Amino acid sequence: MMNKYMILLAFLCSAVIGWTQGEEVGPLTGNPQLLQLKVNVVKVNAGTFDSTFIYTQDTISLPIFDDFSSNKFQSYNANFTDVGVTFDQVFALLDPLNIPLAANAAFTTQVTFRTTYVISTSNAINVDFATTSIQVGDLSSYPVAHVTTNAYPPYYIYDTINTPSDTDLSPDTVWIVGPDLVQQSATQFFAPVNDLTKIWIDSEAYHNYRFAVNPWSLGVATFDGLDEFGFPYDFGSATSNFADHLTSKPIDMSAVTASDSIYFSFLYEAEGFGDVPEEVDSLILEFYAKDLLQWNQIWSVGGSALDSFRIAHIRLDNPDYFKKGFQFRFKNYGGLSGSLDHFHIDYVNLRTLSGFQDTLFKDFAIVYPVNTLIKDFTSVPWDHWKNNFTGKMSDAVLMTVRNSSNNAENNLDGSSEVFYGGVSEATPFVLTGGILSGGQINYAAKSFYASIHNFSSGYHFDETKTGPNQSFDVTTIVAAQFPTFTGNDSTFTQQVFENYYAYDDGSAEKAYGVTVAQGRLAIQYDAYEADSLIGVNIHWVPSVNDVSNKLFLLTVWGDNGGVPGNVIYQDDFFFPRQPKYEFDRNLFTTYYLADTMKLPITGRFYVGWRQFDSDRLNVGLDANIDNSSKTFYSLDGGASWASSGIPGSIMIRPIFSTEMDASLGLRDEISSVSSEVTVFPNPTSDIVTVKVENGLYTGVQVFDLMGRMIVGTDSNQVDLSGNPDGVYIFKLAGINKIVKVIKR
Repeated sequence: MMNKYMILLAFLCSAVIGWTQGEEVGPLTGNPQLLQLKVNVVKVNAGTFDSTFIYTQDTISLPIFDDFSSNKFQSYNANFTDVGVTFDQVFALLDPLNIPLAANAAFTTQVTFRTTYVISTSNAINVDFATTSIQVGDLSSYPVAHVTTNAYPPYYIYDTINTPSDTDLSPDTVWIVGPDLVQQSATQFFAPVNDLTKIWIDSEAYHNYRFAVNPWSLGVATFDGLDEFGFPYDFGSATSNFADHLTSKPIDMSAVTASDSIYFSFLYEAEGFGDVPEEVDSLILEFYAKDLLQWNQIWSVGGSALDSFRIAHIRLDNPDYFKKGFQFRFKNYGGLSGSLDHFHIDYVNLRTLSGFQDTLFKDFAIVYPVNTLIKDFTSVPWDHWKNNFTGKMSDAVLMTVRNSSNNAENNLDGSSEVFYGGVSEATPFVLTGGILSGGQINYAAKSFYASIHNFSSGYHFDETKTGPNQSFDVTTIVAAQFPTFTGNDSTFTQQVFENYYAYDDGSAEKAYGVTVAQGRLAIQYDAYEADSLIGVNIHWVPSVNDVSNKLFLLTVWGDNGGVPGNVIYQDDFFFPRQPKYEFDRNLFTTYYLADTMKLPITGRFYVGWRQFDSDRLNVGLDANIDNSSKTFYSLDGGASWASSGIPGSIMIRPIFSTEMDASLGLRDEISSVSSEVTVFPNPTSDIVTVKVENGLYTGVQVFDLMGRMIVGTDSNQVDLSGNPDGVYIFKLAGINKIVKVIKR
């Protein structure tokens, strides 16, 4: 059964690459700069295993269950001083009795010698130094195997004499720079893991609450081409291979036999809100036979377009697995260049006393977290909320739940409660059971229910709280009249008030952009009150091609009957912006207006950019919340605007002047209204005409891309016929405007 609100979810799920001419979305490919985090680990001795940890895993017992509503991934954050931590200090150079050599010991494997030169006879005599037998170890990995080596002193001696009876002149010692055998040490630390609440020993698969379409409960594990650091396994390539692994801890199966009817089951979905895996891509399940030291493939499925979650149910009857130390793992085969070829899993369950007919997914659960309790936005500046909170609590809070039982179940009321600093703010909002279940007494078997709840009356976020920003915790609970896994019956939301407006939930599932040269992208906002705009936060996501070297002009428009109107701010052409890839998932880059100015804003406005090239700049697209009606793009220089046909929320957040300005170092400055400029024809082969409205035009300076001025005139026409083909910069005097012109 699916009620009318599920139409919204079905619509959100239907986004594909290239919806309309001039705009498109693509898959995420991770973040190239995350590589710095991966390789720049601080160590005492670079290039060695020094100060690293080896963890000894604990063994867990049946049953094993994870619905991914909470984090059951083992963390590895031991400190050197923790109880139970041991260490082994290993030295690179040892004597034949395994005793470490002195800290300043140094040798070379090349032959060194003493040269004696007799001036009177012009004879030079070379005598090789005697070798020293030492043991040499490679400290790049642990454990270390030492190899016996004959080593020489790391220097040469040059001695000059006249005759044998003469007094020797002082001999010269020449040291080898950077001898290949030097003493160093590395300390390997060992830490025991003892946390029976955790199931997984690795974290390459992405634990999240947003990438799957209609999961049966909160949370999934997502497989793609990104490693645990969010970096592509093979960035920029077309290579496919095994990528993410999700491996269980060792499990004690020694007391289990085939007669115990032990089954392994889970749910899986291809694509979701991510990238479609091709038929040659796959999701694979393997079991580990401890005594054979062998991983065996048990199950696999090929790639396909989006479908509902499916059930896998596998019986264990091989005695090779009934051992202490049995493990299972999932892995995917697909593209290694980014967040591609997605698979999602849920409800992983290994238990006895089951059967083929028993899928054991009898659960009632929340499907997605609550996005926001604020009307129209996920966040607004705290100053704006304090002054304008009346009527701003949401009257359309979306809740999606699922009854996964084979039977219909009675509904019960749920609740949403707001906490501040751990203390309840007010009587909880009631989520009426009859609304949650679509007006039915019972939740029908194996059905989703999406419902809208009105929180506009009663409590509102307390405007008397002091400070430049605030954060409230919202706990939402639902229930049905049968036993469930209670962890997924509640969801936690943090309602943040800082200095920006936001439509998105903070998680990007795709990369969006305009795909024409000189394209414009504008996001519509209606400010709660007149105030000063100081900049924007933009979440960039690398996708297929690195466009961090592309340029754009940050732009702000006024309103013209529901579409972008006059430009009220635009960056100077000589100081354009570039996309910047931050150092973790879902981070925003802040761009302040030029000269830290404050731009007066009243009512409706639009923020975005003017780009120079046709490359998609790849701003993050939140596919879970549809604000496409607020997204506009122009393919003709801003002469006309189209509303986006791609569902989702563009992750661009306008920043306003608040009490936080003091810490940001911003100053008051009012920008002037920009003039409307037309430069035509563009591209050109010879004559370019400059037309200016609403401004005093006093001339133009033309520069090539080397920064050389090639023309300076007070005319409104420029002749480029005598100049080579290429890109030229027109700086219009009197109105402080910059325009790029292409000659060909």
